[in-house]
Amino acid sequence: MLLSFLRKNLRLTGTKYGCGGGGCGACTVMVSRYDPQTKNINHWSVNACLLPVCQLHGAAVTTVEGIGSTKTKLHPVQERIAKAHGSQCGFCTPGMVMSMYTLLRNNPQPTMEDVTEGLAGNLCRCTGYRPIVDGYRTFCEVNSSRPELFSKGDLLPLDPTQDLIFPPELMRLAEVKDQTTQRFCGERMTWISPGSLNELLQLKADYPQAPLVMGNTNIGLDMKFKGIFHPVIISPTQVPELEWFVFVGVCVGAGCSMSFLKSVLERSINDFPPESTHMFRTLLQQIKLVGGQQIRNVAVSTLGGNIASAYPNSDLTPILAAGRCTLVALSKDGRRRVPIDKDFFLGFAKTVLKPDEIVLSVFIPASRPNEIVHAFRHAPRKESALATVNAGMRVWFNENSNVVKEISIYYGGVGATILSAERACQQIVGRPWEEATLSDVYSTLVDEIKLGPSAPGGKVDFRRSLTLSLFFKFNLAIQPLPKHIQPGYQEFQNVLEGQSAQDPVGRPMMHRTALSQATGEAVYCDDLPQTDGELFLVIVTSSRPHAKITHIDFSEALKLPGVVDVITAKDIPGKRFRTFTGYDEELLAEDEVTCVGQMVCAVVAESKAHAKRGAAAVKISYEDLQDRIFTVEEAIEKESFFLPRRQIERGDVEKGLREAEQVYEGEIRIGGQEHFYLETQSFLVIPIGEEKEMKVYLSTQHPAFTQEAVAETLGIPSNRVSCHVKRLGGAFGGKVTKTAILASITAVAASKTGRPVRCVLERGEDMLITGGRHPVWGKYKVGFMKDGRITAADFQYYANAGNVVDESVLVAEKILLHLDNAYNIPNLRGRSAACKTNLPSNTAFRGFGVPQCMLVVESMIDDVALKLGRLPEEIREINMYKEVSLTHYKMEFDPENLVRCWNECMKKADFRQRRQAIDIFNQQNQFKKRGIAIVPIKYGIGFAEAFLNQAAALVHIYKDGSVLVSHGGTEMGQGIHTKVQQVASRELNIPTSLIHISETSTQCVPNTCPSAASFGTDANGMAVKDACQILYNRLEPIRKKNPKGTWQNWIITAFLEKISLSATGYYRGHDLDMDWEKQEGKPYAYFTYAVGCSEVELDCLTGEYRTLRTDIVVDIGRSINPSIDIGQIEGAFMQGLGLYTMEELKFSPSGVLYTRGPSQYKIPSFCDVPLKFNVYLLAGSSNPHAIYSSKGIGEPTVFLGSSVFFAIKDAVTAARKDAGLTGPFQLNSPATPERACLACATHFTQMVYESYSNPFVVCFLLSYPKNSVKKKKRKKERKVIFK
Repeated sequence: MLLSFLRKNLRLTGTKYGCGGGGCGACTVMVSRYDPQTKNINHWSVNACLLPVCQLHGAAVTTVEGIGSTKTKLHPVQERIAKAHGSQCGFCTPGMVMSMYTLLRNNPQPTMEDVTEGLAGNLCRCTGYRPIVDGYRTFCEVNSSRPELFSKGDLLPLDPTQDLIFPPELMRLAEVKDQTTQRFCGERMTWISPGSLNELLQLKADYPQAPLVMGNTNIGLDMKFKGIFHPVIISPTQVPELEWFVFVGVCVGAGCSMSFLKSVLERSINDFPPESTHMFRTLLQQIKLVGGQQIRNVAVSTLGGNIASAYPNSDLTPILAAGRCTLVALSKDGRRRVPIDKDFFLGFAKTVLKPDEIVLSVFIPASRPNEIVHAFRHAPRKESALATVNAGMRVWFNENSNVVKEISIYYGGVGATILSAERACQQIVGRPWEEATLSDVYSTLVDEIKLGPSAPGGKVDFRRSLTLSLFFKFNLAIQPLPKHIQPGYQEFQNVLEGQSAQDPVGRPMMHRTALSQATGEAVYCDDLPQTDGELFLVIVTSSRPHAKITHIDFSEALKLPGVVDVITAKDIPGKRFRTFTGYDEELLAEDEVTCVGQMVCAVVAESKAHAKRGAAAVKISYEDLQDRIFTVEEAIEKESFFLPRRQIERGDVEKGLREAEQVYEGEIRIGGQEHFYLETQSFLVIPIGEEKEMKVYLSTQHPAFTQEAVAETLGIPSNRVSCHVKRLGGAFGGKVTKTAILASITAVAASKTGRPVRCVLERGEDMLITGGRHPVWGKYKVGFMKDGRITAADFQYYANAGNVVDESVLVAEKILLHLDNAYNIPNLRGRSAACKTNLPSNTAFRGFGVPQCMLVVESMIDDVALKLGRLPEEIREINMYKEVSLTHYKMEFDPENLVRCWNECMKKADFRQRRQAIDIFNQQNQFKKRGIAIVPIKYGIGFAEAFLNQAAALVHIYKDGSVLVSHGGTEMGQGIHTKVQQVASRELNIPTSLIHISETSTQCVPNTCPSAASFGTDANGMAVKDACQILYNRLEPIRKKNPKGTWQNWIITAFLEKISLSATGYYRGHDLDMDWEKQEGKPYAYFTYAVGCSEVELDCLTGEYRTLRTDIVVDIGRSINPSIDIGQIEGAFMQGLGLYTMEELKFSPSGVLYTRGPSQYKIPSFCDVPLKFNVYLLAGSSNPHAIYSSKGIGEPTVFLGSSVFFAIKDAVTAARKDAGLTGPFQLNSPATPERACLACATHFTQMVYESYSNPFVVCFLLSYPKNSVKKKKRKKERKVIFK
């Protein structure tokens, strides 16, 4: 692949590996080709991980390094994303840069729609996307009157004349039109690129089973992720007949890319009469939804390939079939025209095409008079996601009549191939398009489209409901949800009056390495150059959820070329386990495995490819054990828990429940979440060769913990192991415990072989092995009065910990410590349990149990409101802490700023006026509803384990006046190095340009604590402050002697006078504790307060939603760096939005994780950003408990993403009200479109439920009049009970 060639062969490491499947955009580069016919140079953004180098003959490839650097000159694209604070961890930044650069090469004056479309194939897990959009908005508009976090005045202008020229030698090569067949022979595979159509047909006859690859979207992914092997691959990219097009209707070569087809259709729409363009417009709409821009841009995603692959959820085949399209199939025996219809598709990935046939061209007919064509789809994410269900529909009316002459209805995603609703079509033909006809169609569709309970893809009821809803949309032509992203607003405190202009504290300062990240110069672990003799390690994992290991046979693996050794538990010279909260976790399983994905052994080889091949050859024999546990219900039944189980209580809960005027019991389930840091787990371990020393380069939040783990595993002292962390490409809690284990295994391999060993997990391996956020089942019983006051609440939390304890007990404890959130409930009890199951163990994740805990609490608040017929915000306000109070663990705090945040958010969001406007909107719209919600948070900062709150630092001043700072925090995008730089600048009274932070190393600062709990800057900033003050005080005599001297003069003088210019700083931290026996303590240094308000618009027919607006008010004291803090707030919010509305981890019944990459697991993208996103930092706030009166902010606002969840629930409530349903209802998290749609209880979901002969769900649904779209009058409510 181009990606590995760039990184390993050319050492161009700015292009990143993020997923390997074209789903994240981290590997985006620009490919350019010269077209000798048009004399134009065409530019495309592409995914380097999917693009074979063999296909690039005659092309120019531009990487992020090629467009600008900090050493020469920046390109405006690089500068603007950096200065707009659009780069945090920076791992996704080069891909963002190259997508935008390619767009500007093609269109120097883009619209915002162009920008968002161009970036749709790129993912970011840190920023929340808003600053990236704002940075690149500057290419679309110039002036803005609103306050901003960056100045536009000094930005480099875009000058297309300064861009790289296309290599003249490639232009000459293209003019020659050399059609020679190209043949590339590898170790196991041959790649042939024929130069003519005749050669292609001959090759297809010689190798009928060889796949045709115009790019690599399907075949490449199958080979990479499914282990499918093809000894011969034919790539007909040089065959011109596959790329031509003519305007007879539209006839295009089967090899044209989606972007090329898009341009052809756009021209056709302009050239044909408007009434003839229905089909073209519809197909154009669908093309924009095929992957990201990078996928559409190259021959990787061709029209012919899309058809021939015959995937059941293709976005194009339903509309091509409905739209009367045909194709020309060609072989040595001749050509034939084949209709693309129900008879063309024979089954999953099977068509009527013969093995030796190729698709030459596709004909797309123009629409006829009185003919209407539409396409519809529903997907887990609005963009860059495979459809759950899609449809192509065409109707042709008799002239001047509503009588149907001809109709086609095709669905994708409801079978092994696309499905033609023939019976439904027969119901319509010859009848007028009216209510009675359509009513019969709905009934027929319910009977015609059947999905069994175990149908692949699940979501059976939802998919069946969608088939009805999408046909209903065809009739109604409902307008799509809004999507234009508007400029947001960011408000922050000004610096104190009289503060020196040189003092950077409190100012929005750019991330210190943002420019290096934007140019690809920033070095991540896997960017380190290959060392002499380096080996690669691949982990072999268990394929059984619970079994004894009877034998590990790696004899065949050792016979393979390039394989050096296999590492098992027996090779570990020291400790074979790590201990967490009293439980041992094996590094490599020896006798028994307890989940699918548990690490068993590792293969070490000369290259990654050899190591993967060796890992596949390892055979592990098992004896299955029957007592398997996957769910918390099973764990509860079998009493499978990690101890201790915690409980906390204040007041008398039983008495409070008895005295309440009403009591309600409810529950909610919160799904897990994958960290999805863009940089996967990465390690490079180098044995020094002397006294058993080891250098460990890795991506971790806790270098000292890894140092200790490696030392104990190898049986050597910690002073022989040095861990080095330059930066992390994201972490979010996921690079602590499993990272130490993986580093230890890699170190064992390095120790045994005596050679450097690199280990970089692939995305699927990372998701399988490392675990994520704990799924939680929350149950509650609440007593309340008619005026909304909650008198008592009793909570029970069950967290699915997985197969080993990891940090699950600590997560369960933190859940209970945040039980009250922002509410003063006099009688409160909480119990929590970490359930031991046979799934991969879960671990720390941003928020550490608090996002799950508080969703249960706020769901209880919502249910109280629904029971009382009041608004949720009223119940929240009534029960909120309002004066100096004690928490349920007897810690005193003042909620003044919490109340201020609430009042400010209500005001800034125009909440009450918008609530009224939403009520009016919902009255006027039946199948679209809007909802709004506002939620508060009180989040404790710091570690309850007091020893984790300490920090140390080392500061050197060199003779030239430059300063080197080392501290224990790791930079993972949260900006800790930038803030520390600001601290040192203030304390030493020097500009930040003199201060450098190289890396985090256990050689410089020992015994560090993890960068976690939103406490990194609090602790390490204080340690650096201490060291700088020591140095500054040492220089006091020098300054007094020469008060007008410069900093450099003072340093030279100090050196000559033998004054030490190096100092260690130390911060002891807060003495925090929690006594669980007494159920009291002070586990937190202080609280960060925030309130978030979100409004959504929901499509009740499909469950899709759009966040129209979000307003967040946060009390973070006096911000050290507003741009970084606001970026953290926005990024955490978007991660919370993903947790609560879209991110789903799916397991098989036998415990196998299905969702192992961005194609199955959807994190928020640009299309999910609130259309208006406003963040306000509370003015006039301070915090005496942290450095410079600031507050920790990394974790708290994750929970504010739940404001979108509750806004969806509010919209669903309005839809249910139309259906005659009132009162509390359970909406589990994430509130996916499936859950939202089914909860709306529309007529179509009722029809699906009623179609079952043995229904098992209890539902209360309204019986609508048939085709009630046009009827305002409601029929009487009817209760339907399914037993």
